[in-house]
This record gives sequence, C-alpha cells and structure tokens, in this order.
Amino acid sequence: VNTCSSMEPSLIIITLSLYFCLSVLLQALCQLYFDPDMERKNVAQKWLTQAQASAQAWQFCWALLSPDKLPEVQFFGASTLHTKISRHWNDLPTDQHESLRMQLLSHILRFSSGPKMVLTRLCVALASMALNLIPQAWSQPVADLVRAFQPQKPDSEGGSGTEVSQDPHAHCLALLELLTVLPEEFQSSRLIQARRTQLREALAGEWTVMCPMLRQLLQSQDSTNQVKEKVLRCLSSWVGLDVPLGESHELVQDCFTALSNPELFDTAVETIVSAISQPDCQRYIDALLNLTPLVLGLHDQLKTAAQDGDMETSHGICRIAVAMGETHSRVLLEQVDHWQEYLALVNMILFCTGIPGHYPVSETTSSLTLTFWYTLQDDILSFEEEKQEVYLQIYRPVYFQLVDVLLHKSHYPSQEEYDSWSSDDREQFRIYRVDISDTLMYVYEMLGAELLSNLYDRLGRQLMDPQQSAVWQDTEALLFGFQSIAETIDVNYSDVIPGLIALIPRVNISNVMLADTVMYTIGSLAEWLADHPVMLGGILPMVLQGLEKAELSVSSVSTLKRICRECRHDLDVLVKEIHKSSQCMWLMQALGFLLSALPVDEILGRLHSLIAPHVQQLDTLAQQEPNPTNKQSIIHVLGMLSSLFTTLDINTQADGLEGAASPRRTPSQTTHNPVVVVLQQVFTLIQSVLSKWLDDSEVVEAVCGVFDKSVRTLLHDFGPMVAQLTEMLGQIYSAFPQASALDLARQLVHIFAGEEHHIAKIKTLIEVLTSTTLTIFQQGPRDHPDIAESFMYLHAQILKRKPDLYLSDQLDMKALFYCGVLSLKFPETPTVKAASLFFTELLPRCKDMPSLGEVLQRDGKLLTETILQAVGGGSPRNLTEHFSDVLLSLNRHCPALLSQWMKETLQTPGFPSTQVSTEQKHTFIQQLVREQTNKRRVKDIVKEFSLLCRGLQGSGYSDF
Repeated sequence: VNTCSSMEPSLIIITLSLYFCLSVLLQALCQLYFDPDMERKNVAQKWLTQAQASAQAWQFCWALLSPDKLPEVQFFGASTLHTKISRHWNDLPTDQHESLRMQLLSHILRFSSGPKMVLTRLCVALASMALNLIPQAWSQPVADLVRAFQPQKPDSEGGSGTEVSQDPHAHCLALLELLTVLPEEFQSSRLIQARRTQLREALAGEWTVMCPMLRQLLQSQDSTNQVKEKVLRCLSSWVGLDVPLGESHELVQDCFTALSNPELFDTAVETIVSAISQPDCQRYIDALLNLTPLVLGLHDQLKTAAQDGDMETSHGICRIAVAMGETHSRVLLEQVDHWQEYLALVNMILFCTGIPGHYPVSETTSSLTLTFWYTLQDDILSFEEEKQEVYLQIYRPVYFQLVDVLLHKSHYPSQEEYDSWSSDDREQFRIYRVDISDTLMYVYEMLGAELLSNLYDRLGRQLMDPQQSAVWQDTEALLFGFQSIAETIDVNYSDVIPGLIALIPRVNISNVMLADTVMYTIGSLAEWLADHPVMLGGILPMVLQGLEKAELSVSSVSTLKRICRECRHDLDVLVKEIHKSSQCMWLMQALGFLLSALPVDEILGRLHSLIAPHVQQLDTLAQQEPNPTNKQSIIHVLGMLSSLFTTLDINTQADGLEGAASPRRTPSQTTHNPVVVVLQQVFTLIQSVLSKWLDDSEVVEAVCGVFDKSVRTLLHDFGPMVAQLTEMLGQIYSAFPQASALDLARQLVHIFAGEEHHIAKIKTLIEVLTSTTLTIFQQGPRDHPDIAESFMYLHAQILKRKPDLYLSDQLDMKALFYCGVLSLKFPETPTVKAASLFFTELLPRCKDMPSLGEVLQRDGKLLTETILQAVGGGSPRNLTEHFSDVLLSLNRHCPALLSQWMKETLQTPGFPSTQVSTEQKHTFIQQLVREQTNKRRVKDIVKEFSLLCRGLQGSGYSDF
C-alpha cells in the first residue's frame, strides 16, 4: 500500500466499536504516517493503540507482516506481536504456544535479510516469548534455536523458496541477533525477584551451548567481519547474566585477536572490558592469570598508537589494561608467584597515565587511569604490616614515578597553544588538573614527608638556575603539587615549609597562570602562616600586588581572605599594607575580618569611625542632582559598604576563634548587631538616594547589594531590618521592577520565612512582587531574562522554605505555572536553570496541595511538550541537562501522567524532530519512564535523544 485514501475520524470511531479489519488497519497506519492533519493523526494513533490491545491482534499482526506491505506496516505488525507476548501472554491458550513459536521462527528467517528494524522487533518478540516459557515449557532454547537456523535443504517443489531466505550468512546474523536480544529483553523485563532468579539461572545454564558456537564463529576464516562483530556483541550481552569467566575465558582470549582488525577494534574493546570487569571474575584466578599476558601483549600496539597519535587505539587498550588492573587489583597482588606480571601491568597503566600529548586536545586516555592508582594504594595499605612492607618496597618507586608523570601531565601548554583552545577544552583541562590534584593528595598517604622534600628540592634547583626557571610550566607544576597536598593535608610539621615560603617571593609572576598557582599555594599555607606570623611580611606584598591585576582578582582575593581568617590576631602587618593599596573593595573585606576579631563592645565605635567619611560623602551625593559622575561615586560608596558587611560577622568569627565549645559572642539582648545598628542609621539616607535614582538599575542593584550581603552574613541577626526592608522592596519593585530586588527578596524568604513574627510582612512582599512580575510576563518577558530568572529562583525558594505561601488567594497558580513554562523557552542558560529548579520544587508539592495538583493535571501536558520540543532542538544543546531534571521530577511524582503526556505528544510525526522515528521515540519513552531515581542515567537518556533529534549521534539507537 503506497497510498492511502482519506479516512474520516467518524469512520474510525464506528469501526472501533465493531471490529478491526485489515483494510481499516492499513488506512489507519497510512493516516498515522502520511496524513498532514494532526487531529486525524491523533485519532489514528489512539485507534491503533486500542487495536494492539484487542484479541484480534493475535491474528492481524501476521497479515501486516506479509512481504507486500510497507516496512512501516511490517514494523507495526512486529511491534504488535511483541506487545501481545510481553503484556497479554496469559490470553493465549497453551496449545497455541508451539504454533506461535514456529510462526515467529519462520518470519525471522524470512526477514533475516531485512528490513533490519522489522527483524530486530521479531527477535525481541521471540525473546519475550522465550522468557515466558523457560525453563518448564522450553528447556533448551539455545540448542533449539541453533537447530532452527541451520541451513535447510531447498524444498523439492520450490514452494518455500520465495517465502524464506536461504542465505546462510543472513541466517547466521539473524540467529546472533536473536541470541543477543535474549539477555537484553531479560534485563529490561519487569519480573518478580523469584522469577528473575529462576530465569537468570536457566539462561546461564545455556551458556555451555552458546560458548562453543561463538568460539567457532569467531575463529572461523569463513566468518565475515559482520558475523564476528555480532559474536562480540552477543558475548557482551550474555556477560551481563554473570556467566562464569571460568567457562568463557577461552572465548574472551579469542576476542583479543579481533583487536588487530580495525573494523572490529571498538566492539572487541567493549566486549573484553565488559567480560573482565565483572566482579565475579575474581573467583576464577587461573582464568585471570591466563588473560594477563594477553593484556600485556598489547603494550607494543599501545606504544605504536601513542607514537602515531592514534587516540582511539590507545584509548581502547588503556581501557582494557585499567579494567584488568583496577577490578582485580587485590586478587592479582595476592598471586605472589606472578608479582612480576602484575608489576608489568601496573607499569603499562603508568605508561597510559603519562601518554604523550595535552589532555583533552591531543590525548584523552590518561584520565581513565587515575582511579586505578587509588585502588592499588588502598589494596596495598590494607594488607597486614609485614606483607604491606614487602609491597611498599616494590610499589613506592612506582608511585614516585607516578608523581613525576602527574606533574608533567598537569603542565599548561604554551600561551599561544592555550589561547587556541576552545572554552570547553579549557574547562576539561581545569577539571583534569583538579583530578590530578586529588590524586597527588591521596598518594601523599603512601609517600609521606619524602614527597614534600622531593618537590622542595626540585623547586629550589629550578628557582636557583636561571635556565630552568625560564620554563614557567615546570615551576607552576611543582607549586601545583605543593598546593594539592597542603590544601587537605596538615603540613604544619613539615620542615620544608619555611624554605618554601622563602622561595615563593623569588617566583616571577609575570605569567598569569603561574601567578594564579602562586596565590593559591600561599592560601593553602595560611594555617602555617598563622603559627608563624613573622613570615607574613615577606608574603603579603606579593598577594596585594596580585590585587592590582584584574586577571588575578579571584585567586588573590581568595588568598587574602584565607590569610585574614587564619591570621586575624597578627594582622597589624596587613593594616599597614592596606593604606598602600588602591584596591578598596577587597581591603574593606579584609577590614571586616579584622573588626570581627575585636570584642563586641569595641566593634561599633571602630565601625563608625571607619565608615563615617563614606556615609558623609553619600549624604552629599544624595542631595545633588543626578549626573553620571555622581552615579559612579554613589555606586562606589555602596560597593565599599557591601564589601565590609560581607565579612563583618561577630558570630562566625567568634566561633572560629574560640572553638565549638565556647558560647557565641552576641550583643546583649537590648542591643542589635553592629551592622544592623549602622544600617538602621543610614536607612533614611539610602531611601533618599533611591528617590532620585529609582529608575537606574545599577544604583538599585548597588542598594540591594548592601542589604543582600548583610543578610547573607548576619542571617537571623538581620531580623530587626525585615519590616523596613520588605516595605521598601515592594515600593521599589512596583515602581521600577529590577532583578536585584527579587534576589534580595529570595534571601529574606530563605532566612525568615520560618519565623512567625516576620511571615506576614514577607507574604505581603511576595504578593506584590508576584503581581507586578505577572504583568511583565503578560506584556512579553523576552526582553527581561534577568527578571524571569530571579522570579523563578524566588518562587523555587518559596516552595522549598515556605510552601504554605502558595495557599494565598492572591497568588494565581495557573499563571505562575505558565510563567515557568515560558521561562523554559528562553535561550539563556541561567533562566532555564532557574525555571527547571522552580518545577523540581513545585512538582513534589502537587500531591499535598490540591490547587497545584489541579494546575498540573490541566497544564502538565503543555510542560511536557515544551520540554520535549526544547530537547528535540528548540533550545541550545547545553541546556539539555536542566530539562532532564524536570523530566526526572515528573517521572518521580506523576509517572502515569508523564507516560501518557509523552505518548500523546510524541505520537505526532515530525515532533520534536524529523530525524527520529516512531520506534526511537517509543524507545526513549520506555527508557525514561523506567528511571525514577538515577539522575545521571536520565541525563544520559535525554542527551542521547537530543543528539538523535539533531542528527548528531545515533549511539544506542542504531539498532532500531
């Protein structure tokens, strides 16, 4: 049927009530696949779904599989068979089981040459049938299937020649496809535990028949690469059933021969890694020992690949070596008669760690090895002391080599090369260095103080030799090593730290990346500096010098903060340096730490004397007519106050000084926190500033910043300001909506929503902010992504901290829900992230709050459709993970509705992309609805579907 006549919806409905005849089925399928009218497609989809569930489906599915039908029609027939067998098995009388099996086998043979999608569905259907019959009604499924697929003698009368393919090669591939999907169907089927255990044991028992056949096919010279690849995939599938390595290690050994075939290399790697990564393999020590030389035999191929820049080959071989070494580390260590072989494997993995090239641009292999070194170290240190000492003699030298390798791999490329890297490559390299840093810190447990001495000696030689110090990457790497260890290990006892502190000022920090590492290294030694304040004078000028360079602002400010925290009793040195610097904002933060260390009754006086000149300047500016110069001065003064209030916290600082057992140093009950006192005194002045600058977003943001920093630092001590501030915020936002006002309101909700004496004021503020923002959304929010983002974050915070606020009659639930849907459509990542958070906080509340539940029932399909459209190409790819969070939340809290919404939405041909087929959509739905807990798995499923929709990748869907 290449064309289809029109089919009225009324005709379908009438026919539905009567019977499912073949001609109507064909018309419905044509209508589904080829009719441009969406309403008619939807009617056909619903009718066909009911047709599949009907008793007649057991009969009409075979007619749909006839050779004269379109592949889409045949696929629907095969899918119907699978649906009936997997969901309606008990409807089929027992005496019809054998005939069904024979029909399925016959059709699989007929379709062995294609179409592939029909063949795969038929194989899945037969696999599902086997799972219903094994072991009682079908005791030897594999042997029976192998016999059924043996080449048949041609019918003497030629009657079947046109019906069933007689191609032995096609039959072999079909058999392997069937044997591959059998364990996969078992893994994906929903079974009670007792039945799952019974089936697993029965299938594992079939391995004695499977294994010799797979070996024969893999070894045969007559087997094509296509057959061998199917053999490898089949083995991978059966490995998931925990088949014993003792029975299959010879087959796994045969897989190594496939590594020399470029067409089979990737599949062979996946198969070998799957086979040797099974924890149960550790019971088969002889098998592992037989496999180890084969892994070592890949070393020359690995070296050649590394030398030629063949990243794929080196990556694959490294995966095999790491799988063997990491999964079975302890077992192989315990085989003392084979210690040299395992040491050789460890050195092979060390070669992979140090493989030439810069990660991730010219190599991607070294990162695979890092967790191995954790595992090996843990296993060595878990032995009893006497045995441990023997292993340490062998492996400590290896770990010292590892440190050299890791420091070399952490080297930055040349500035010119680094500038040519993409932002993604730079971010991956940054994460890679963090992983190296963690590994160095862990390795310290094995190597101890000798490691620090080793690093110090090398750094000293470099800095004293002008030729060596000219290569800044070498110096940076050694400091990076020090910092990695000092960040988490107590190095106060080390006798090399004084020498290191003395060496650091000799480092030329003209290179930004080296200077960054110098700053972070100083910060990591802040605790040591607190115990040796005499050394501060030599280090602080270097830190303050970094403050003057914009590109070093993050690292130098971070280091200054750490020094202030740890050395607050000895910072008269810092106070002297402050007056020499023009970096007022950062130094105000440092003064905040200093003031926090004073007795409470002294702070207010010192605070007044510090800020009085700035407050007086602000008063003068507030009285002047607005102009650009005044504006910058006002923002500068407000910024200095914000910086000061960021760190001035008497409670936190007191806890840090006195220890957890000491009482908090709080003001007496009759007085307020010094910061609150100052804010109350300048509140009228700030209102005066706002009266002239209310329509200027930068000034409003600066004002909100003063209060935002204060509430974040003071937390509940900010309470006396809540009433005044909520009233002012409502006035600001109603007159001139700004995202900064919403952000400040979010902080107030976070801290004070649980306090009864503040909730009324906060509730009124939320109603005002929401009403004003809904007006913006009604007028078109596209020009205000910052407001949409902050509004979503505000309501996510409300739902998290005080969902009772949603019981207010003043909040329009439907409008809020629709605002969230609109925000998901923004191209800006922060806005989509905020909207996703809003929905992940809202969805768990729908069951307990009827008003939200009603909105979800009514508009949940719109939300689902919006997300799927975005995932399918409507939004940038980098937003996919945020959409997956919402889909996971929907699946957790309303799985039945999500499944329904997805089916209804995705049944539309061409939605969300013309790149995906109906079966691929069906697979996506099935995969997604099964995952209600595994966030990473859901992200992978959604990402894969998104790539498929964009025509960028077919991995995981290529078989459908």
